[in-house]
Amino acid sequence: MNKKEIKKYLFIGLIAVAVMILIKNLNYIGGFISLIFTAVYPLILGCAIAFVFNIFLSFCERYYFPKHKDDFFSQSRRPVCLVFSICIVLTVIFFIMKLVIPEMIASGKVLYQEMPAIVDNLKQWAIKNSENLPDIQKKIYDLNINWSAVTENIAKFLTSGATGIISSVAGIIGSFTISITKIVIAIIFAVYILIFKDGIKSGLVRVKNAYLNKKTADCIKHIYDITNKTFKSFFVGQFTEAIVLGVLCTIGMLILRLPYAVMTGTVVGVTAIVPIVGAYIGAVVGAFMILTINPMQAVIFIIFLIILQQIEGNFIYPRVVGSSIGLPSIWVLASVTVGGSMFGIIGMLLGVPVVATLYKLVCENLKKRETANALKNSSHNKNKDTKSGGN
Repeated sequence: MNKKEIKKYLFIGLIAVAVMILIKNLNYIGGFISLIFTAVYPLILGCAIAFVFNIFLSFCERYYFPKHKDDFFSQSRRPVCLVFSICIVLTVIFFIMKLVIPEMIASGKVLYQEMPAIVDNLKQWAIKNSENLPDIQKKIYDLNINWSAVTENIAKFLTSGATGIISSVAGIIGSFTISITKIVIAIIFAVYILIFKDGIKSGLVRVKNAYLNKKTADCIKHIYDITNKTFKSFFVGQFTEAIVLGVLCTIGMLILRLPYAVMTGTVVGVTAIVPIVGAYIGAVVGAFMILTINPMQAVIFIIFLIILQQIEGNFIYPRVVGSSIGLPSIWVLASVTVGGSMFGIIGMLLGVPVVATLYKLVCENLKKRETANALKNSSHNKNKDTKSGGN
């Protein structure tokens, strides 16, 4: 064998050994990767927050004295617009919580007070409609819930299991504190990114020009532009769709004269930020609230929201979000389904823009290849005709 073949087989052997080492130590490698991801998770979350906030920030900057270039307004544009964007988001969150949380607490109290009466009414209804089943009717009739005993057992459980409850509460508080700390770090990191985004962008451009050739740099820039445009269009379309669904839910409930229409529509709109299935989360909250007033109206609400969600999931969402990112409706549904199965809510939220980006890149590459093949076949046929004419 010559030197070229020896190098080739040595390279193949090294790859085989490396693969065997990776497989043998897969658990350690997985743990190491998980450790790194846990460490950088606040920074990744901060980048995601900065990306979403940048949509509001860029919008505000376009209308904050745009004609002033080298004066006070130019220098104050970034911090003023950033503070304004944060204030808008915090104000929206505050009003949503103020609208939803007190109503939920009040409904919980009403449900607790009315639960014995509700159970008794259900019992009488079951007895009345089970006349043809005397054995079942007798069991329902003999069924008796001692609410005083239930309350006493709950109190006894809370008292006797105080140690376990305290440890569980301590664990929950510890996890909650860690999560809050990560979120705070992510928000601070996001603020720094937004303040210095121009410097970060110019630094990345310098690195790209210094270490990459023009063809590779142009390819990376093209991929970045498509990804940025797709994600931005997705989030704008998702927020638009959530507002539309919340408004339709509120209007429909007002027409049907269902209670808590504005509050329930707000919850449904907020949870609808999660694609396709988010509104069902709002349905649980809304049904719980209405149940405290009238169980039959809760059933009507569930039926109404299922119909509305089917219309939204199959017509409104694919058209509003799918058209804004250039992704066909079938791929929108597929990406939400697969992303949710693999990564839960985060997968549902990010599955659509990720698939849309890949879809655009594949379509571009496919068109280039088809054009190149068409030119190649045309040239081949032309040469073939020339040779035939010469003969």
